[in-house]
Amino acid sequence: MKNNFLFILLIYLLLSFTVEAKTPTVSVEVIHSTDEYEMVKSYPVLFRLTVAGGWYIHGTLKEDYLIPTALAFSGTEGISVENIEFPSPEKIKFEYTDRAVDVYAGSFYVQGMVKVAQEAATGLKSITGELSYQACSKASCLAPETVPVEIGLNIVTAGTITNRINQDIFLASKGMERPDSKYDSGILWAILWIFLGGLALNLTPCVYPLIPITVSYFGGRENRSGSHTILLGILYISGLAFTNSILGVTAALTGGMLGAALQYSVVLIIIALIMFSLGLSFFGLWEIHVPGMLTKVASKNYSGYFGTFFMGLTLGIVAAPCLGPFVLGLLTYVGQKGDPFIGFLYFFVLSIGIGLPLCILAIFSSAIDKLPMSGDWMLWIKKVMGWVMIFMGYYFLSTLIKNPMIHYVLFGVLAIIAAIHLGWLDKTGARLKSFSLMKNIAGIVIIIAAGLYLFTAIDLSEHIKWTPFDQTYLEEAKENKKPVIMDVYADWCLPCRHMEKTVFNDLEIVRLSKGFTTLRIDITRKQPEQETIRKLYSIDGAPTIIFFDKEGNEIPELRIESKISADEFLVHMKKALGE
Repeated sequence: MKNNFLFILLIYLLLSFTVEAKTPTVSVEVIHSTDEYEMVKSYPVLFRLTVAGGWYIHGTLKEDYLIPTALAFSGTEGISVENIEFPSPEKIKFEYTDRAVDVYAGSFYVQGMVKVAQEAATGLKSITGELSYQACSKASCLAPETVPVEIGLNIVTAGTITNRINQDIFLASKGMERPDSKYDSGILWAILWIFLGGLALNLTPCVYPLIPITVSYFGGRENRSGSHTILLGILYISGLAFTNSILGVTAALTGGMLGAALQYSVVLIIIALIMFSLGLSFFGLWEIHVPGMLTKVASKNYSGYFGTFFMGLTLGIVAAPCLGPFVLGLLTYVGQKGDPFIGFLYFFVLSIGIGLPLCILAIFSSAIDKLPMSGDWMLWIKKVMGWVMIFMGYYFLSTLIKNPMIHYVLFGVLAIIAAIHLGWLDKTGARLKSFSLMKNIAGIVIIIAAGLYLFTAIDLSEHIKWTPFDQTYLEEAKENKKPVIMDVYADWCLPCRHMEKTVFNDLEIVRLSKGFTTLRIDITRKQPEQETIRKLYSIDGAPTIIFFDKEGNEIPELRIESKISADEFLVHMKKALGE
């Protein structure tokens, strides 16, 4: 009897461990704000996400190879879940990352709105959705997971009295926000570069003709009105900032659609082709002109404060041929961020950078004679901007290039062509020795900068030569009495990428690896046979490194399931070789 009890207890513990192992890393609890849902109304709802201890899930924005966290529902019978908002993520710098990444940990709340339409049927209903995420610890990452989420609710007719519930939880959820966490020092650098970019755009041929228009307008205003000139200058620049900032907010609010669209190769190719076309137009292969009627509107004299504000609005229209490509690039970036405040801020700063010189010129309009004359130098700057557009187009295309060496070679070729064109082939200002010298120096600087980038980015060291996993290779290794290293890798596994650069290129490790059959299972994308392999070898995520002896049996004590140093990996290799 005692033995039976111990046997049953052992089975129970084994089953408990099995169930626990299969428990999702994140659990989701739905919290309602009302006991019943009235037709033609919207009600807030909370989702309490709890991440298992020791694990983190990524933020909602797609960064590099990271798998973002997402919560989505499919509408049913006139019921939908809208305006799903995650709180601000934490930023954590792991040992295997070059910078801090957005993560969630512990327990936090996600907000949403349940919208009940007129056509919804009354009674008990449910909406089904799915939480998708990837969990990582400080040393390893699990395969991407999904958790089903179901909202059960009772639909009642319009006019029915409903009762609020869980209001204390809704109030507490507000206190869990971290409003400042996502606006770190990185945003200050971004603002600085965007502002400088706006200033640089004043060197383009499309903005320079606005100088006489600005001087003419403000010169006339001083004679007809006693309004303060500084206020007029501020209103002038505010017109441009207003229009562009609306663009930024719109891009951020539609960022989900934009981010989804950018997952398709054809969209990236189309954006790249647009960038290339705009860049080639800067070389004079074809011209993009603003209709003459719009230019005439911009040059008219509008009275009053609103007239000055309207003049600022027309600045963006007249300068569109030069500003458009850069605005398109920034719109794409802001759309990926998905933050309306960031969208407004970035475009406002860009507008200030573009309009500040004209604003100063408006205030001190008599300084027009001190400005440099437009000429060859502006035509050369235009070609520089063209190359900037070419590289922006290549940036979008580069995400489709899987082989790093091909990416680096293409980048290097582009940089060399740009340097030769801008520094030597372009004949603009050839009669001016000082200007020609400046162009030559610019070409040399481009080549040196590209060389430094490639030198630091390309890893020319020898690595372990991995063979894509196939069961037959294990059988061959067993027949040849050769030990095996089987590595489980994924692009979204940052510890794996870190080990590729710091462990698998170690000279001693590479030398010893030649005594093994080295196999790699790439689980970056789900494939039909992966699940069978994962179950067969009990693989939960990446990195996972399994050692097999000369008889084809796994050596359990040598299994690695987290980031490891080169010295530690060497110890494992030597034990597998019997050294």
